[in-house]
Amino acid sequence: MRKQIQQQIDRIKAAGATYVDARWYPVDEVNNLVMWNGNLKNADTTRESGMGVRVLYKGAWGFCASSDLSDIAVIFNQALDNARVAAERVTFPVHLAEKDIIQARFESPCQIDPFSISLSEKVAFMKKMDERLNQSGVEQRFATMTFMRKQIVFMDSEGSQIEKQITEVFAGMQVSGRDDQGMTQERSYRLNRQGDTRGWESINPQVFEENADRIVREMQQVVAAEDCPKEDRAVILLPGIMFLQTHETIGHALELDRILGYELAFAGGSFVTLADFGKLRYGSPKLTARADGTLINSPGSFGYDDDGVPAQNTVLIDKGILVGAITGRQMVEEANVKARRQIFNGSGGANRATSFYRVPIERMTNINIDPGEDGTLDDIVRNTEKGIILDGDRSWSIGSNREQFHFANEIGWLVEDGQVTKVVKNPTYKGSTVPFWNSLSAVGDRSTWSVQFVDNCGKGQPSQIMQLGHGVPVCRFDNVRIGE
Repeated sequence: MRKQIQQQIDRIKAAGATYVDARWYPVDEVNNLVMWNGNLKNADTTRESGMGVRVLYKGAWGFCASSDLSDIAVIFNQALDNARVAAERVTFPVHLAEKDIIQARFESPCQIDPFSISLSEKVAFMKKMDERLNQSGVEQRFATMTFMRKQIVFMDSEGSQIEKQITEVFAGMQVSGRDDQGMTQERSYRLNRQGDTRGWESINPQVFEENADRIVREMQQVVAAEDCPKEDRAVILLPGIMFLQTHETIGHALELDRILGYELAFAGGSFVTLADFGKLRYGSPKLTARADGTLINSPGSFGYDDDGVPAQNTVLIDKGILVGAITGRQMVEEANVKARRQIFNGSGGANRATSFYRVPIERMTNINIDPGEDGTLDDIVRNTEKGIILDGDRSWSIGSNREQFHFANEIGWLVEDGQVTKVVKNPTYKGSTVPFWNSLSAVGDRSTWSVQFVDNCGKGQPSQIMQLGHGVPVCRFDNVRIGE
């Protein structure tokens, strides 16, 4: 197949194409299990394979994909035909940033292939966790497990050839009960990074048992708690909500295609402009954020993107100042031309597609916040006069350009004069993105930092679901409106 792909790339290039690439997926498999109140409600496996081809011709892209690989020349021909049609209508010719020619292989760290584990063993583990969740006050119990396996072969007309073997494991639990007003309260746990590998070995029974007991205990506390007050307080975000704050108001806001206006029709744009780079104080000096596709063992670490560019560790916000974006080969060239200055020096290696039948677009890698020097969670609490600790994402609302947000949380703990006092239910907080990040007054040390997995980041039209991670510490923000 690789020989056939190379022959077709050479043929299309000889026909006048500027650039050609192909992504062949010999296998793309997903196994999903859902248990509800002890009953296995879903156990399915989907498997697909195919090839997607991009052709750049006279400044316009053409794309074609098919699961029928009996005659791959048809796929390449259609991609070229589509590019020729698009070239008649192109308004801003596509140029690609330079990249190295790469012959490489990447394999995500995995000791035990989750697809080698029998269904009976997986269900037995879920049943054990369900029994652990079945405690007083719990009305609904959920447990989920999702396993992904992909083999991707990338080849292009510049001479690169890259093979990737990607394995992903996601799992979680949730319990819910009703308070005295009849409202449902919930508490959940998502598997985050456990060590340096993420195969079946990351399903650690002890970790799940400890967290099962914790979320039941905390749900019971929320059910019996008073409502969150409506007032301004310092909010202390634990990683279980800090990841979402980072995801929605830094990650999506700094995707370069979104900044250039390519997401406006579906998923919204960004308040960031090209003039902001190097100038905008996005947050306080305590904020340093990066797109780190090199982080060991995370879904946002994939070796090489779908342009054939190595994953990179790119600083996005340096001590509060906006300096970078989430980028691929095409958008950096367009941005530099439109800005009339050199903002970006090549691709950030973040162009990815969710499958062979979708075109690569700029996607988050691991969007991380550097740990700070303000100590542990206890240290931050001790130095907070009037605050609230928040955890868990229950619902969220985001401005169409990521300029504002409103998040509801699963649980809150009030802080008075440096002491945690009581649990409150129905906690929320809201703010405007730039003022909020500029109110960042404390960033926890490495002991508070953890990598949270995201298995369902949506973007694009038609929609693409991508997996990634967020390495985030405990953070405190001052004078934030809560409870509304």
